[in-house]
Amino acid sequence: ADSPSDAPESPPDSTAAFKAADSYEGALQVWKTPEDIRSWISANFSYDADRAMRLSETQRAKNGYFPIYTPSELFFGKSGVCVDLSRFGVETLKSIDSKYDPKYLMIEFAPMHVAGNTLRLHWLASFRRDGKIYFFADSKRPAQIAGPYKDTRNFIHDYERYRGRKILAFREVESYQKQQRTRARKLQAAEKP
Repeated sequence: ADSPSDAPESPPDSTAAFKAADSYEGALQVWKTPEDIRSWISANFSYDADRAMRLSETQRAKNGYFPIYTPSELFFGKSGVCVDLSRFGVETLKSIDSKYDPKYLMIEFAPMHVAGNTLRLHWLASFRRDGKIYFFADSKRPAQIAGPYKDTRNFIHDYERYRGRKILAFREVESYQKQQRTRARKLQAAEKP
C-alpha cells in the first residue's frame, strides 16, 4: 500500500461497468451478487478525508456519537469512509441475498496519528460462498473482492502485510455499532471462570 490511510489507492474508475439504477431501491432490484455491489463501488465511491478526521477516535471522544451513512445516503452522496462503505456492502448484500451471510470485519490497527487525531479502526465487509470467506467494500481497495480464504485469520495475515500496519485485533460482527461490541465483551467476561 502506498499510504497508511484508509483512502483508496486510486480515484473511482469512471470506465468501470456496473448495473446502473436511479435510486438505491432500484439498485436493490437489479443487483444480485457481491460483484454487482463491488462494480458500483469501484466506479462511484470517493473517500472523504475530512469525514475520516471527524470520525477519528479523538473527535468521537470529544464530540460523542457521529452518524454513519445509511446505504441510501452513500448511494446518493457517493462518498464516505471505511465504516460507511462497509455498512453499504453488508446491508446491501443482506437485502439482495442474505445467503451470503454478510458481516462486518472490524480491524484494530496500531494507532496512527494524523493532525492530532488518533486513527486505529478500519472496517470492511465479508461474505461466504461455497464454504470460503471473501472480503469487500474496503475503502482502501474499493474495486477488489479479496478471497477465497479458508478463514478470516488468513486474510488478516495478508492484509497486515499489504497495509504495512500492525493489526492488534480483529472481529467479525453483525453490526458496526459500539453497543454490539460492548455486549460481546460483556458476554466474553461472563463466560470466564
